[in-house]
Amino acid sequence: MVKINLLKAGLVGLSLCVAGTAMAKPVKVGMITTLSGGGSGLGIDVRDGFMLAVKQAGNKDLEVVIEDDARKPGLAVQIADKMIQSEKVDILTGIIWSNLAMAVVPSAVAQGKIYISPNAGPSQLAGKGCHPNYFNASFQNDNLPEAMGAYATKTGVKSTFIMAPNYPAGKDVLNGFKRFYKGKLSSEVYTKLGQTDYAAEIAQIRASKAESVFVFLPGGMGIAFMKQYAQSGVDIPVMGPAFSFDQGILKAVGPVAVGVKNTSHWSKDLKFPANKAFVESFQAEYGRLPSLYAVQGFDTASLILSAMKTADVKDTDAFRAAIKKADFDSPRGKLKFGNNQHLIQTIYVREVVKEGDIYTNKLEGIALENHQDAYASQCKM
Repeated sequence: MVKINLLKAGLVGLSLCVAGTAMAKPVKVGMITTLSGGGSGLGIDVRDGFMLAVKQAGNKDLEVVIEDDARKPGLAVQIADKMIQSEKVDILTGIIWSNLAMAVVPSAVAQGKIYISPNAGPSQLAGKGCHPNYFNASFQNDNLPEAMGAYATKTGVKSTFIMAPNYPAGKDVLNGFKRFYKGKLSSEVYTKLGQTDYAAEIAQIRASKAESVFVFLPGGMGIAFMKQYAQSGVDIPVMGPAFSFDQGILKAVGPVAVGVKNTSHWSKDLKFPANKAFVESFQAEYGRLPSLYAVQGFDTASLILSAMKTADVKDTDAFRAAIKKADFDSPRGKLKFGNNQHLIQTIYVREVVKEGDIYTNKLEGIALENHQDAYASQCKM
């Protein structure tokens, strides 16, 4: 049964139950994600990846309630409170943006709810703020830029202009790049979150005479920047984490991104059987190539579904232990959680290419293998 409600507040609520075995214990998941406004493509991909895994599992004892946070922290908090107090969800997930995660997650886990992040990975929740009820199924924010810093150093890039939005993830990303980059920083610039006009920043890049530009501008921010950068005539090569060069952005910016190197924990051409199946099934279901956000949503649902096979969600200790086992084949290969319940994973270098009529990423090699985040040692679990 599928039921869709359009709520007066402009939220979209979706409740889904699908047929499956009667042995599983009922689990109710509340997904709070961005489905409208700037960055909505990221939330849509997380939702679609998650729901694909649910559909494929065919488990009637999993119910999912989805609502739109419109990228507003206050609204995300209101939705979380409603889901916990009224909807009586067992698990929360879905948040894309780190500032929203910091507004919602600490309170939710303190109230005994399990939260599994399908995207945001703020440093505060990986280190001293780690919690037994908090799992991250995507990355810690510093990880992909750390890999890009390592790659830039290895390939001999001597000077770099670095730029990100001024919010928790932006600061984590630039810190991660700087942690592994051994060249000179020409400038370090923070933009407004949601900014769409980059004329001033592009002028700074032009004047910097840097050898390269490292940018973290997810969603519509990255689309706006890349289009304006191409029009400016500045020919300094651009690189960054995959968030700024993933499938949704490439569809919008097209040829101006060809040749850009970016780092990711996933690529559509990884040679895992589960990855081939995921890419094919996502395309068949939604008529588009999946993004890293889609695979993170898929893996988040798969973690829950795998735990449901062996544990009762009401037995929190047992269910958490079952999540941590990650007993399924991910499109990224076998998943492994570290002590802070963030993934220890390999991060790859990709290059933007044109394949037929589609702009996409092609795997180039490994940047960091079996990499753990820099904050795990601060976690006392």
